[in-house]
Amino acid sequence: MSSTIAASQNKLNDLLEAIRQEFASVSQEANSYRLQNQKDYDYKINQHLAEMQQIRNTVYELELSHRKMKDTYQEEINRLKVELSQRDHQIASMSQQQQQVQQQIQQQVQSGQPQVLAIGAAPQQEQPSAAAAAASVGQTPPIIPQGNGPTLNPLISALGNQLKGPVATPPAQEDEKKIASLPPTVQTKSPKVPSAQTAATKKAHPEAEPQSQAQSAAATEDNQAPAATSAATKQDNVATQDATANAQFSGNENDLVHYDQRASQMKPIPPFLLDLDYKQVPENLRKKTEEYDVLYNPALPRTLEVELHKSLEHTSVVCCVKFSNDGQYLATGCNKTTQVFRVSDGELVARLSDDNAPSIQNGGNGSDSGSTDLYIRSVCFSPDGKFLATGAEDRLIRIWDLAQQKIVMVLQGHDQDVYSLDYFPSGDKLVSGSGDRTVRIWDLKTGQCSLTLSIEDGVTTVAVSPGDGKYIAAGSLDRAVRVWDSETGFLVERLDSENELGTGHRDSVYSVVFTRDGNKVVSSSLDRSVKLWNLRGYNEKENAADNNKSQSSVVCEVTYIGHKDFVLSVTTTANDEFVLSGSKDRGVLFWDTNTGNPLLMLQGHRNSVISVAVANGHPLGPEYQVFATGSGDCRARIWKFSKLDSASKVKEIQG
Repeated sequence: MSSTIAASQNKLNDLLEAIRQEFASVSQEANSYRLQNQKDYDYKINQHLAEMQQIRNTVYELELSHRKMKDTYQEEINRLKVELSQRDHQIASMSQQQQQVQQQIQQQVQSGQPQVLAIGAAPQQEQPSAAAAAASVGQTPPIIPQGNGPTLNPLISALGNQLKGPVATPPAQEDEKKIASLPPTVQTKSPKVPSAQTAATKKAHPEAEPQSQAQSAAATEDNQAPAATSAATKQDNVATQDATANAQFSGNENDLVHYDQRASQMKPIPPFLLDLDYKQVPENLRKKTEEYDVLYNPALPRTLEVELHKSLEHTSVVCCVKFSNDGQYLATGCNKTTQVFRVSDGELVARLSDDNAPSIQNGGNGSDSGSTDLYIRSVCFSPDGKFLATGAEDRLIRIWDLAQQKIVMVLQGHDQDVYSLDYFPSGDKLVSGSGDRTVRIWDLKTGQCSLTLSIEDGVTTVAVSPGDGKYIAAGSLDRAVRVWDSETGFLVERLDSENELGTGHRDSVYSVVFTRDGNKVVSSSLDRSVKLWNLRGYNEKENAADNNKSQSSVVCEVTYIGHKDFVLSVTTTANDEFVLSGSKDRGVLFWDTNTGNPLLMLQGHRNSVISVAVANGHPLGPEYQVFATGSGDCRARIWKFSKLDSASKVKEIQG
């Protein structure tokens, strides 16, 4: 019996062992099969992802082509509308002139007067030319708002490439064609400031034309010689031009922005900004020195006084300027070097250069100059002023300890140039924008990227909302301004030319900044405009709903029109009272934030104004506010401005 039980147990053990071996064999085959299929699946998934990326790129290229065609058609439509309007004016003037002639003939017939004069004058007015008809009644074609002409979309693969200016570039501007890039190519020349075109601003004086007609009629009646008539006409034209020049600076209402036109993109440039010929401007509307010129809006009272505080020479193009949070120090970025100056006396307190940094060959951007460059594209102080972050062409973000003047952290992750940086108010995070089409948020405690936001084109500028740092705004080459929730990464708003009201930018956005209260965003673009956007104070519930909404809750309150070339930088003053913008036209414009009126034009550089920054506080005393500019003329300049009454008191004390 016991032997039978033992035999059964042995048989059972053998069966269990056979089952175990079979299970192990099956498991091994299953693992092998799974690994084999996993490789196949991974390959297929990667292949599908590559195809989707290719499709995405194709769709984006089609969208760009569509926008270019749309802009071209829109420009053609606007041109045709202007031609039709001019023809309507000409036809109306001809009809009015014929009616006047008929009325004169009827009056003479009724009064029994001789009709020799009327009959003799009629043949000259039977079929007048269109231009003569318009001139005879003192009418001129409507002013065409100055735009970009052909679309100025830069044909570049990365933001560092050189941007093309308008098609017709005056010879004096040939040395600065590349300044619109960030940064421009190094230029040490000092080309003269070109005079603006004035043809579109000259209008016939309303009282001069009747006088000319009276002289012409008198000459006909007295049978005077044609030479006398020609001389009288020339004298009349000279008088008309003189009257026009004097009227241009007598408070023309065209220099003001109508309230209902504040947000319009189609406003013309105010006349006083079209021709910056200081010789024709009354002394009370201009300030001219050896270093800079200021031109004031003739339609507004002169309330600001701008003065140059310090001029800081550099060895290359100054790509960026930024004040410390307390306004006591100014950082500038140029080729291979970041410099920190004390605002009060312009003293250089730190010179930061990474000797181990690789240089970027100029030929990589399409040129073959044989030199190496490494431009510092962005600088930003930490809120406590102890550290300085710099972004450069080598794709690295360096964090400098200012006391020791050494690098304490390097942030790596971007695939192209770093164009813009901004600290969070807490000081423990940093946001960066790059030509690799990403916005990244960095945790400065770990040195790692905590959030990456991807878009369709290169990022040119980023900004963090003040106070709580809840939102991030970014501008890019695709014309859009985007606003994200910095905690969740949700896209709160996208502002571009395709919005319902058509109030977005029409070319690449190069600068964005939050207003000091955090409720609005100011942006500037290569379309030569600056815009003020009202965010209307989002809350968390609205953020979730905004992702799928069809109607934008952001309003473009004001569009500032006045620059004649790319607007490369923008900022706001304390209490958001004024907006300051720097442009490739070499000028800095002061704008009244709420009305959109240009207050003054400052020309203090010989080349493009690439960067503008305003200091917090009053580093030069309570009566002055301070701002700085960086330019392609290899200079950074510190300026001070004040209300005119305060400035007058200071001058009296100093005098």
